[in-house]
Amino acid sequence: MAQEVAEIKDGMQIIWDQPIAMDDGVVLRADVFCPIGEGSYPVIMTYGPYGKGLHFEDGYKTAWDRMCAEDPDAVSNTSNKYANWEVVDPEKWVPDGYVVIRVDSRGAGRSPGYLCHNNDREQQDYYQCIEWAGSQAWSNGKVGLNGISYYGANQWRAAGTQPPHLAAICVWEGWHDNYRDGNRHGGILCTFRKHWQDMQVKTVQHGVGDRGRRSRVTGELVCGPETLSDDELLANRENMHEEMLAREMLTDYYLERSAKPDRIKVPVLSAGNWGGAGLHARGNFEGFLAAASEQKWLEVHGGSHWAPFYTDRGVFIQKQFFDHFLKGHENGWDERPRVQLLVRHPGERFVERYENEWPLARTSWEKLHLADLSELRPTKSAVEKQLSFDAMGDGLTFLTEPTESDTEITGPIGARLAISSSTVDADLFLVVRVFAPDMKEVTFQGALDPHTPIAQGWLRASHRKLDPKKSLPYRPWHTHDEKQPLEPDQIYQLDIEIWPTCIVIPKGYRLALSVRGKDYVYPGGSGGRLSNMKNEFTGCGPFLHDDENDRPPEVFGGTTTIHFGEGRENYVLLPYIPAAS
Repeated sequence: MAQEVAEIKDGMQIIWDQPIAMDDGVVLRADVFCPIGEGSYPVIMTYGPYGKGLHFEDGYKTAWDRMCAEDPDAVSNTSNKYANWEVVDPEKWVPDGYVVIRVDSRGAGRSPGYLCHNNDREQQDYYQCIEWAGSQAWSNGKVGLNGISYYGANQWRAAGTQPPHLAAICVWEGWHDNYRDGNRHGGILCTFRKHWQDMQVKTVQHGVGDRGRRSRVTGELVCGPETLSDDELLANRENMHEEMLAREMLTDYYLERSAKPDRIKVPVLSAGNWGGAGLHARGNFEGFLAAASEQKWLEVHGGSHWAPFYTDRGVFIQKQFFDHFLKGHENGWDERPRVQLLVRHPGERFVERYENEWPLARTSWEKLHLADLSELRPTKSAVEKQLSFDAMGDGLTFLTEPTESDTEITGPIGARLAISSSTVDADLFLVVRVFAPDMKEVTFQGALDPHTPIAQGWLRASHRKLDPKKSLPYRPWHTHDEKQPLEPDQIYQLDIEIWPTCIVIPKGYRLALSVRGKDYVYPGGSGGRLSNMKNEFTGCGPFLHDDENDRPPEVFGGTTTIHFGEGRENYVLLPYIPAAS
């Protein structure tokens, strides 16, 4: 294995390929960016599988181009020479007195080992990396974790191992619950991980060697000096999709890879994205609520999955947080309200507002009932009626009357439906939508898809069992520990979680709920694609549920019926926020 190399460059003292030995003998490799000269500094660390030597633009060309065009401040005041996917730019942090460390996770980039994401071994590795960094001469003994997505989600788990040198975490768009937040929505398998592993992870697996890219800065191979055969690479990694396909119910496999929130005691900044349906948004809200830390804050923004992290606003928020907890600066962070929202308006307009809690205490929870003639209204329908749709089709859409004034909806959403199926199961896809007076749908630039609807929720009917202790009217909690097949044509009352959202609906616009048998499709045409994603974006980005092994047509391809009348409830519970007086 190559030895570490130290040099002074671009105003930083850099150690390339710093070895960090694990307790089982595997040596991980890290790049360490330090201020020049003697001193001890707080550490910002990331640990993940995307290759510390792979330049952002080389691995994620279309995302990079979009960020440069749409968010120029994200790539300003830096040479961008060290830009890397979803981690901090050292040129923006080292001059402010931070050590930045990027660790290639086990089996990825320049770190050897078996590539298995999010398991206990990875958590042990992260613990040991944190403790190594906290005990170095250039460290002040305080380590902060920061980063997007994978580099955010694994912070929840790392914090749960309680490393003594860990001082704070900033989870930027990072999932929390391995089962519910991204891999099996409502029990339905999401195929994102299959394509993610093929296009974003296998390409930088340790051992790809000379078939992979070289670092723009060092010229070294991103995936290590050795080149393994395809068979060797295959034997050296877990097939995530197959593992999840084989596990429909919530097993120890998912629990091992989920956060232990009762063990998270360090200060937390959880930064979510309103448009993050499918992978991250739920995790940021649930992680904020569940973490045992007494010092925790929630920030929620819009826009793309990556750019807000690098913008002046994003970096300023992160540095305020870490300056307080890693440097001890009395900058007022501890006195700021616990919730900071960019309230969403049509036209990609956001208005910043501070709140004291989540959900908001002043929320007016109101039910809108589904009715015949495709209406969504405040009063319940007493008419005995049934509405049916193809169980794997576009379903039904229920609309309100035009709003009489600007109306804000901010918070989690719950729904209840009385349904029957012609088969032993049914998958339900719920979509909260907004339509302009001309009936053109209002969508947003989501974390990934440019035509993301207001909110989404999912449930496999056989997974309808609830945990009464954890369930709330606006956030049902399904146990996913017992499959309960349906009796064909028998009516069942289902409670369905719809992920939190925020939208100010202008006067004259309509709110809608679509009940579908398949993923949402934006009616206005293609959203293009990203170079690191397999599928064309059609409204849900890469978060589709299209594996026929998980949704065999003979089980899920029948007819789903919504039943109305006495004793049957069909509604969506919405978080209305009263207008300021």
